Amino acid sequence: MSKKRIDHVGVMVKNMEASIAFYMENLGFELKGRTPHSNGIIELAFLGFGHEGETELELIQGYNDSLPLEGKVHHFALSVDDVHAEFDRLKQLDVKFIDDGITTLPNGYQYFFVSGPDGEWIELFQR
Repeated sequence: MSKKRIDHVGVMVKNMEASIAFYMENLGFELKGRTPHSNGIIELAFLGFGHEGETELELIQGYNDSLPLEGKVHHFALSVDDVHAEFDRLKQLDVKFIDDGITTLPNGYQYFFVSGPDGEWIELFQR
């Protein structure tokens, strides 16, 4: 059996330009590729951090701009080395926080959530 991994997480967005800018400027993503869908309506963009074999973020515009919140991906998690430094850094930027502080789980893992430009939840997570 071949090895499996998560390839990408798809997030439906209303404004591709604003979403690409948000992920690149605030969270350090790189734009890896952008393409129209074969149906001529949907546009796709793939973002990552430049690592070979990484799980990518796929932004999808034009699929359905009026989906309810629960119709979008609930969240995706970014692994960070220092969740406290990321919390402080993002507080200095125009980023909407879902959490007022950092949560520590019983196993010691720590996280907080921020919101992307279309209300998608992004978890910054430290093991």
